[in-house]
Amino acid sequence: MDASAVSPWLWVRIALVGFVLAWMIGPSALRGAVPILVVFLVALGLEVHFLVSALRHGGPRRRPDRRPQEVDLERYGFEADEPGEDGHEEYAPSPSLVPVRRFVLGLALMVALLGAIWFVQSRTGWDALSGETKVSAVARFSAEASRIAEKPVSIRCDEARDYVGAVQHTDGVATVGGDLGILTPEICHDLYRLAFKRETTGSRTGRAVAVLAHEAWHLRGTSDEGTTECYALQSGVELGTRLGLSEDTARQLMRQQLIENQLRGASTLEYRVPSECRDGGRLDLGPGSTRFP
Repeated sequence: MDASAVSPWLWVRIALVGFVLAWMIGPSALRGAVPILVVFLVALGLEVHFLVSALRHGGPRRRPDRRPQEVDLERYGFEADEPGEDGHEEYAPSPSLVPVRRFVLGLALMVALLGAIWFVQSRTGWDALSGETKVSAVARFSAEASRIAEKPVSIRCDEARDYVGAVQHTDGVATVGGDLGILTPEICHDLYRLAFKRETTGSRTGRAVAVLAHEAWHLRGTSDEGTTECYALQSGVELGTRLGLSEDTARQLMRQQLIENQLRGASTLEYRVPSECRDGGRLDLGPGSTRFP
């Protein structure tokens, strides 16, 4: 089959299926960076587009003329079959159920993939941990947050995603001066892997530590997001060390988070650390040290 004759929408479908498979069996960074709900909404939109287009352009479909062509008659002397009794070419009605069947098949494929993702997620990540393990992990996160907040606070993992996650576009949330911080299950799982398994996932580990420290500073009473992030990256060095990182690794990860903060652009301008977030600056929590953060 000529690749140029294949509909570009077919390639989009193939790419979507391939991406979903990569999302399921690929690196955890991909699952953390791209909410699978977005992919399925795109896929559903494509299927609806196919259905509407097929129904809109439906109608009688002309049968191909299979009679001998003029050149065959001249070369071989074949007599052409007579056309229909009315003297016109025959038409076959377009099967209106075909686009509907294709839509149902596409929808079934998406449901099957969604079921496979649910199966994978239920046996991996935060959801796969036992209730007892989750309680122990949350208690540890709460204790660490309390040290930064300088008062007793609690950390909760938003398994129902009512407050944080793909829809709310944030990894954590806390009321300024309150006593409860809420994290996504992905952040909780990365913190669990570090604190209980001594496993790190590069920048994801650094991000998880920074998020916990960030919400703890909100609970302490800091409201400005940029200032809170600056304090969090500095406190994240000691926090990461207590959770199992070496000091050098913890400092490297927090510096990486600081660089990423400055590169995120206008979309996260509210969280951009101020210019005073530097060694010797007004927001330096350790002015006696030359190591920042």
